[in-house]
Amino acid sequence: MALRLAFMGTPDFAVPTLAELIAQGHDIAAVYSQPPRPKGRGMALEPSPVHQFAQRAGLPVRHPISLKGETEQAEFAALDLDAAIVVAYGLLLPKAILEAPRLGCFNLHASLLPRWRGAAPIQRAVMAGDEETGVMVMQMEEGLDTGPVLMAERVRIGRKTSGELTAELSRLGADLMVRALGALERGAVTPQPQAEAGITYARKITKDEARIDWSKSAAEIDMMIRGLAPSPGAFTEAKGDRLKILSAMPMKDRGNPGEVLTDDLTVACGEGALKLLKVQRAGKGVMDARELLKGFPLPPGTRFS
Repeated sequence: MALRLAFMGTPDFAVPTLAELIAQGHDIAAVYSQPPRPKGRGMALEPSPVHQFAQRAGLPVRHPISLKGETEQAEFAALDLDAAIVVAYGLLLPKAILEAPRLGCFNLHASLLPRWRGAAPIQRAVMAGDEETGVMVMQMEEGLDTGPVLMAERVRIGRKTSGELTAELSRLGADLMVRALGALERGAVTPQPQAEAGITYARKITKDEARIDWSKSAAEIDMMIRGLAPSPGAFTEAKGDRLKILSAMPMKDRGNPGEVLTDDLTVACGEGALKLLKVQRAGKGVMDARELLKGFPLPPGTRFS
């Protein structure tokens, strides 16, 4: 049965869910997204990926700075919704918004709640060395990612980067949301409260924590690199240049932390070493380490900081 929905999302991660809701024949009454942001050298305002997709699909788009005002809340209530679907929207929903749709508001969250509530669940899961993560459809309430869960899917992390996991979970989550909505409408699913144990918070990634500390173990730095790839990218400095490290492989070599040990760019860590595979100099594209070394020699003995 087609439901009358509002979709609320902003980044690329949210687009597949909106696309799948449209494909399943649901009536998208309005799309909410973050306001256009300045981007590029000219700092021209650019709509979010969800905004752009919705425009191409011929859907009305709203981008309020806040949903706390009476006017915005009244306009939302006037949509006469069955439900609102929220995927990485970026604004907290006040009580009046949460209570307006007939069935409620439902969030697609990229973690195994209650682990990694908050802004950066995929990156934090990789950086922490979690063995698995997933997506969950949650009925929203006023707390931060605290609502009961309708459905979940799990995936193994392995050596995936946060970028690879984001793409995988985005596709998986789109299917999960459609299935959860169908089950909810049929009365075939009952939201289950989250566990009270194991709560962690995925705070937003800051630029300061993206600098590599070579005194840490190769395993820790490898998790950090994968967790921050492709954006913002773990970085280090060598010969006065900043280098983003986007892919590396733990090795058993030893040496002084931050010292280049081999001609193929193996760098010593506090424990073990890392062979750098994909790197990016400031203002340049991503390249293999061998390609970098042709124009930017980093012989054994070079120190990273």
